[in-house]
Amino acid sequence: MTRPIVAIVGRTNVGKSTLLNRLTGRRVAVVADLPGTTRDRVFASVSWQGREMTVIDTGGWQTKPSTPLEQKVKQQVEAAIAQADAIVFVGDARDGVIAADEEIADLLRQSGKPIILAVNKVDSAKQANQIVDFYHLGMGEPAAISAYHNRGIDELMNTILAFLPPQPISISETRGAKLAIVGRPNVGKSTLLNTLLRDERAIVHELPGTTRDSLDATIRWDDKEILLIDTAGIKRRGRVDAGVDYYSLLRAIQSINRCDVALLLIDASECITAQDMHIAGYIIEVGKGIILLVNKWDLVSKEYREEFKQSLEKRLRFASYMPIIYISAQLGQGVNRILPQAWYVWQERQKRIPRSEVNDLVKQAVSNHPPAHIGSRRLRIIRAYQDESRPATFVLRVNNPQLVHASYQRYLENEFRRGFGFRSVPLKLIFTKASRKINTRTKVKSW
Repeated sequence: MTRPIVAIVGRTNVGKSTLLNRLTGRRVAVVADLPGTTRDRVFASVSWQGREMTVIDTGGWQTKPSTPLEQKVKQQVEAAIAQADAIVFVGDARDGVIAADEEIADLLRQSGKPIILAVNKVDSAKQANQIVDFYHLGMGEPAAISAYHNRGIDELMNTILAFLPPQPISISETRGAKLAIVGRPNVGKSTLLNTLLRDERAIVHELPGTTRDSLDATIRWDDKEILLIDTAGIKRRGRVDAGVDYYSLLRAIQSINRCDVALLLIDASECITAQDMHIAGYIIEVGKGIILLVNKWDLVSKEYREEFKQSLEKRLRFASYMPIIYISAQLGQGVNRILPQAWYVWQERQKRIPRSEVNDLVKQAVSNHPPAHIGSRRLRIIRAYQDESRPATFVLRVNNPQLVHASYQRYLENEFRRGFGFRSVPLKLIFTKASRKINTRTKVKSW
């Protein structure tokens, strides 16, 4: 199953980043790896009415860039549009329609993608008439919103949902694990894929991928069926020149959305970069299994290896459960460890825990270490259970979700891992307010 991609585009300072933050419900960290810009390659997972999607914020689009920086931003926006299933075109109600908006609208129409026109900064009902000018763009009825004040966001999301496929599209009949090899360009994804496929127990058949220029391969390993999702873009790689990093990132997002376990490949000669960290963060955010593969390990001197490992583990403390395998895809060193580890992670992700066991574990955890008081109030957990539709996700009904301290959430996560495993898999705890209405036939006690 794959998540649709929604791209937010528009000229500078119309509120695209504010809209992304509003849709995600939090302030999304901004990647600023291009000098002179504060908005670049920002992406996040968004859920609306049970539908999961990936929303991508883009830099301010200049139709006629005058500097190398503006040219790079333009190329990245075009890459996001090419990969998107739907586009949210954001305008500014205070400025009205200007020439740049008209040029962007003309270019967007050529994409052939569904376009939703959102006019931002309509901060009150009295300002709603400010959107009239945007009808001249010929892009249908504009959605009047205020991303900052949370006005019109529900209506906008309903409109976006109407333009997306009615339900996720199945990509394969493979019942086994789906693995995606992801990472930055030139870290060795193609080499690793070819090394895995050369195994004597390898290819059964090949399947056309849903991402551009990719080829999925179903292989059998130890009598188990595994779908390898190729993100290397071996074919037609020369088509992407400038902006190749961004194109690669978008392809990685699509492949992560499709897989069960992501094999994140990094280059040992560069340790782990900011983009590697952001890809890892997205994998964890969408709840996929993750294995870090440190490639080109043969090029790292033996004297430096221990220092390298310590530095890497320090930077990855936010995901200490993540298994790390040091390999040389070219020489085949360590590659034989990948599929057994991936299958193990896949199995951990499939675990289902009976509700009674979940409740018993939480009860014992609270007894051993009760939540601290916040003023005169204290967190009370009414009941807990595993979510039926999302792997490694647990729902905890509490008296007040705002009383959940980050440190106590980490404590409970550690207790869940200690009791149930879920090793190498992101574990998500969702705290929701318990209903005041309690079934009188059932005694429900808080812990």
